[in-house]
Amino acid sequence: MATQKVGGEVDAQCTRCKMNLAHTILAMVGPKIVRVRCNTCGGDHAFRGAAGVTDRPTKASTTRAPRAASSSGGTTRAEKVVISFDEQLAGKDIASAPKYSPKDTYKVDQVLHHPTFGVGLVTAVRGDKVDLTFRTDTKTLVHGRGGPPTDKPVFSPPTNKHTGPADKPQAEPPPEADLAAETSLPSGD
Repeated sequence: MATQKVGGEVDAQCTRCKMNLAHTILAMVGPKIVRVRCNTCGGDHAFRGAAGVTDRPTKASTTRAPRAASSSGGTTRAEKVVISFDEQLAGKDIASAPKYSPKDTYKVDQVLHHPTFGVGLVTAVRGDKVDLTFRTDTKTLVHGRGGPPTDKPVFSPPTNKHTGPADKPQAEPPPEADLAAETSLPSGD
């Protein structure tokens, strides 16, 4: 392997060109290249080795026996425990699970039946939202939105009276004028 020095060339991943290209070395810290200039676009950036090439240690070279907890402060890593959906539902009464409704209020570890997603388990409650874990996914849904019943809006059909523009007040025609207008209609004789 050739010795690299400032002013020399090296192949690196250019951040502007998005390709592995020849770069001029601008700065080094010890034997490590830290700053380069792309010979194609002229852009300066931190050194990124050619794609697929790394100077990080491989997993095989860093594999060690697990540390045991000792009085000198050594720690052991906790293993991840994955609990399946069926194991989470074990011991829960699925048959009497209530149907999900945004009006009802739910609590953690409660089993629900959702009309679209099926049986789910409440895993978190945050204000007016709950996280429900289903067999395939976790969904965030609302709850506790019942509140007092609200009155339905009243529908007022439009009237046949011509009221004119809304920005100008209209005088009410006298009731006799309405009767005269109705009686003066031509008859079909």
